[in-house]
Amino acid sequence: MDETRRDRDAEGRARNARPRDGLGRPLPYGSPGVERQPEGVVRTPQETLREGQRLLDAGMPFHAHEVFEDAWKSGPAAERELWRGLAQLAVGLTHVARGNSTGGARLLRRGASALAKFADPSPYGIGIGALTGWAEDLAGRAEASDGQPVDAAAEAPRLRRGGC
Repeated sequence: MDETRRDRDAEGRARNARPRDGLGRPLPYGSPGVERQPEGVVRTPQETLREGQRLLDAGMPFHAHEVFEDAWKSGPAAERELWRGLAQLAVGLTHVARGNSTGGARLLRRGASALAKFADPSPYGIGIGALTGWAEDLAGRAEASDGQPVDAAAEAPRLRRGGC
């Protein structure tokens, strides 16, 4: 019988404690990694967008997805698809940056479809049209790239109209 112990969080749930890189990939124990996003943080929509943009600009879309996921899980039911769509865009960028063009393109298009429902009126100054266009463009380029990874920071979208 394998007596390997699993990493657990304070509530006893299985939780991988290995360090992660900026794209969320596990690194060997003892390696320097990037700090993980705390889970379950309740933020205002403005704080969520600001933190998500900061992480996207830093080339950390996996971590941005965690921020959007918190909003999706804690926000009003009427906005859950908005935050889920943003999380899917961030995970799609994560996959494309890792070289998984098929999965990345699929998630980018799924996220764009979810966001399109919020185009009029666009909540919180989010540039829905620009984001859906960005997602479709990146999905197409990813599919044509034969799995060539992209630079996540260079491909980071602007979440709000006006580029902020």
